[in-house]
Amino acid sequence: MRSRWTILAVLFVARAAMAFQFQSVGAVAPLISDSVGASLADIGILIGLYLAPGVALALPGATIGQRYGDKATVLVGLLMMLAGEMLMAASPFWGLQIGGRLISGTGGVLLNVLMTKMVADWFAGREIATAMAIYINSWPAGIAIALMLLPAIGTTFGVAAVGIAVSVLVIVGIGLMTFIYRTPEVSPAGGVERSGISAGTTYALIAAGLIWCLYNVGFAMVFSFGPSMLVERGWPNSAAGSTISVVLWLATLSVPLGGFLTDRTKRSGAVLATGCVGFAFLMLLLSRSGPVLPLIVAMGIAGGLPAGAIMSLPTRVLSQKTRSIGMGVFYTVYYAGMLAGPAIGGKLATWAGTAAAALDFGAAALLLCPLLLWSFHLISRLPEARLTRDATS
Repeated sequence: MRSRWTILAVLFVARAAMAFQFQSVGAVAPLISDSVGASLADIGILIGLYLAPGVALALPGATIGQRYGDKATVLVGLLMMLAGEMLMAASPFWGLQIGGRLISGTGGVLLNVLMTKMVADWFAGREIATAMAIYINSWPAGIAIALMLLPAIGTTFGVAAVGIAVSVLVIVGIGLMTFIYRTPEVSPAGGVERSGISAGTTYALIAAGLIWCLYNVGFAMVFSFGPSMLVERGWPNSAAGSTISVVLWLATLSVPLGGFLTDRTKRSGAVLATGCVGFAFLMLLLSRSGPVLPLIVAMGIAGGLPAGAIMSLPTRVLSQKTRSIGMGVFYTVYYAGMLAGPAIGGKLATWAGTAAAALDFGAAALLLCPLLLWSFHLISRLPEARLTRDATS
């Protein structure tokens, strides 16, 4: 009988494969630029396209899983990730790069939306906070591994080898989901109910989704354009990727630390604001030729602190009955912003003639988060009657 921790490990690996694939473009951006003749703006578009399908699929994703089964739907998602990666590896033709990225991203959306629910199915009422903290860390872990391995693989064996490496990890995820994962024997009480949400709740969720989006845009600028910035300063491609990956490795420690501080102090707003402002300040220093290694370490420590506080925001305005549709709204906003963010960062980098401009853009995005937090609190408190009806219906 497989324990829920074994199941969590399977879900962790599958989502880490998604992060690994997402980062496969940013990790070897200079090599891709040489291979297909792409500018930094093109690279930014290619990065953002992975998340583009989420704008359309985030809301119906839970319904698709409910109709066909979570495990079957996630397996289809993994197969789409594999097909898209193989298409990109088959040819440097730009149209195939675009098509493969969209196919992979569609599969990734199904994973991202459904596997959060699958973790909750296994851990509802039992170490749910700990399980979610571990699960969330699969994203920075997958990106950090990509930054460490893919530049060296691409430099040594070529861009096609990068696609093969990504495909291997996706195949591992397919195998684990097929032979190890199983659905819980007892479904959580109440099941998944579709229910409407008030305008006030919707606006609050949009604000929360924007905070999560901008926070991730800030992070994405570091690991997507940080390696290119260091290469501009004369760093070898593999060393640049490995150094930037330190931010992600340290974030895997600071994410649960931030959640612990939030729970202990009961001051989620202070943890969120301090973490975002500190992270933004460090990014600005790094983009201006500050001492790389000390700043990288500090960014890794500060960068993960706000994650738990941000992800707790939707639960403040959603009940069990409204959680499914509410999280759909939350993730739709996130995906829409993440589609635009890397593209804007890439265009700014092209316009400025340096990848450092993308990091400045990421810092600006992070500085908006405390302002949006204030608006979230204002919105969630003003229409109290509507939000209370949502929470008690």
